[in-house]
Amino acid sequence: MPELPEVEVTRRALLEPLHGRVVRGATLGKPLRWPLECEPGSLAGQRVERLDRRGKYLLLGLQRGQLIVHLGMSGSLRWLQGAEEDLPPPGPHEHFRLLTDRGELRMNDPRRFGAVIWHAVPGPPHPLLSRLGPEPLDDDFDGARLWRAVHERRSAIKLLLLDQSVVAGVGNIYACEALFRAGIDPRTPGRRLSRQRCALLAAELRATLQQAVRAGGSTLRDFCSSDGTQGHFQLEALVYGRAGQPCRRCARPLAHVAQGQRSTYFCRSCQRR
Repeated sequence: MPELPEVEVTRRALLEPLHGRVVRGATLGKPLRWPLECEPGSLAGQRVERLDRRGKYLLLGLQRGQLIVHLGMSGSLRWLQGAEEDLPPPGPHEHFRLLTDRGELRMNDPRRFGAVIWHAVPGPPHPLLSRLGPEPLDDDFDGARLWRAVHERRSAIKLLLLDQSVVAGVGNIYACEALFRAGIDPRTPGRRLSRQRCALLAAELRATLQQAVRAGGSTLRDFCSSDGTQGHFQLEALVYGRAGQPCRRCARPLAHVAQGQRSTYFCRSCQRR
């Protein structure tokens, strides 16, 4: 956490208030996962021109480059409208503040696994973005593309979905959910999936992510949108976090196994290898 839906929900919420704002400066709190890679004052005077997303990264486009924001495991962004002197003081976990002519963007990250990184342009793509696979919500992501990425791989399909070079932005929750909806056992080696099953999985992956975005993402512990709203997709989940509870399709108890040090939830009856 957060995964693609949570970052997309954040992007949409911040798009209107941030677009066109002029940066007056930035302040840093305790160190995050990676350094900012520029002097905070060097951001002053640049206008916010774009707000995009790539996988699990939020991309804040300025005139001379972009701020790459990763929310880590517990991060969230909050927009505060108004003059700096009228805003509340930063809290103990607000480790990055972007000051603009209309308000502040603050990053709250209790565990400090997130990051805000400056990447100047023109230049080569940032290493964090250059290795990412296709976007599962893009029109050109389909079963054929997924099959080409996994059909020679021995790894379990669940682990392949978590590999950001195979598909960007998918994490544990939505991989579990999409595999259940596609009827695929998460332990199935990628190379055993036919083109037809990959087509079904790609479609269910897209549908799952779209549903999660509509639900505001998932709030398991810390995540909330920029206005403080929590997501509720976790209440709609069919398998994630429901080990031992009845499957909503066949009523048999749902299973739980560990894959790559991550929890996997699935139905032994409804999902086949």
